[in-house]
Amino acid sequence: MRFRHPDGSTVHLSYCTNVHPAETLDGVVAQLRDHCEPVRRRLGRDRLGIGLWLARDAARALITDPAALRGLRTELDRRGLEVVTLNGFPYEGFGAEEVKYRVYRPDWTDPERLAHTTDLARLLAALLPDDVTDGTISTLPLAWRTGFDTAAAETAHQALRTLAERLDALEELTGKSIRIALEPEPGCTVETTADAITPLAAIGSPRIGICVDTCHLATSFEDPATAFAALTAAGITVPKAQLSAALHAESPHLPGVREALAAFAEPRFLHQTRTRTADGLLHGTDDLDEAVRPGGPLPDEGPWRSHFHVPLHSPPAPPLTSTLPVLREALVHLVGAEPLTRHLEVETYTWQALPAELRPRSRTQLAEGIAAELVLARDLLTDLGLKELP
Repeated sequence: MRFRHPDGSTVHLSYCTNVHPAETLDGVVAQLRDHCEPVRRRLGRDRLGIGLWLARDAARALITDPAALRGLRTELDRRGLEVVTLNGFPYEGFGAEEVKYRVYRPDWTDPERLAHTTDLARLLAALLPDDVTDGTISTLPLAWRTGFDTAAAETAHQALRTLAERLDALEELTGKSIRIALEPEPGCTVETTADAITPLAAIGSPRIGICVDTCHLATSFEDPATAFAALTAAGITVPKAQLSAALHAESPHLPGVREALAAFAEPRFLHQTRTRTADGLLHGTDDLDEAVRPGGPLPDEGPWRSHFHVPLHSPPAPPLTSTLPVLREALVHLVGAEPLTRHLEVETYTWQALPAELRPRSRTQLAEGIAAELVLARDLLTDLGLKELP
């Protein structure tokens, strides 16, 4: 979906296909047919933007077979779909029964992360619509925090500098400008937008910026106004933002609230949980089950937030809710005035991880849910003065 910003520029809104992950090229093509096109039709649109996730095997199949890449581009066009952004965070196995810490491997100290992201950039340059010259790829924020020392940081920074040089060369060759966006996430070495400023300044390339995920922003209790002001003051760009909402519990000391939270603890994904105490300190656990167990380590005098991407249009029932208000405020800063980014991506990948009674029971229900999220995002954008384009 495309929108005209009051300044005359185009803002792209897409949804991320990691909600129905596939590891192979055949699986990606099936996604377009079985999930993406039905969402487009449900919205009554001639064109729908998707944030494509290409696992390692699918990416390699496309890189090594130009005919297959042309075929994917044709399939996108035929189904009324367009790609201006890729989700390069998960490398493989995102559809596994247990993902948890595996999603952070390989990290930016591993040459395979550089090789894979280089492949993704080449693919995105070939998949961009003819009238679009700028593409973005979100990626993990260097590494998970444990074992990441000064030497590891320099290795990661150098890998990203090398990537920036490759992206410069790619633009000279293709005329397409691809930028990379590190996505701060709780528990990683870059957990918050503030944490991103020093490493991005050290990398020192306009090709490498930040992807603001509004679920992660809220989980870490970041104030959007403060966060974006600091990024702007430091000269850090925001190539991409992901529109998502975290799980919010206002009164975690109450047994009923703990019980409601426990229903969202599940074995597939990591749900980092945070609280901010009255003295301003952030406390957290790596997963929700650690937080809700009896005698758990989190203080409970203030609200808890958990890294669980809940559907934008459908917050959980009381006593829980979502951090949609944080997303609303973040959008004001992202596109309300001069846009900080022109690539927005709805990323609710946890539909099948929801408590059983909240999960979609069919492809049709999933398509309806994704379409409803995009309608909500569209309405937030038009409320800010953007105009939806055909």
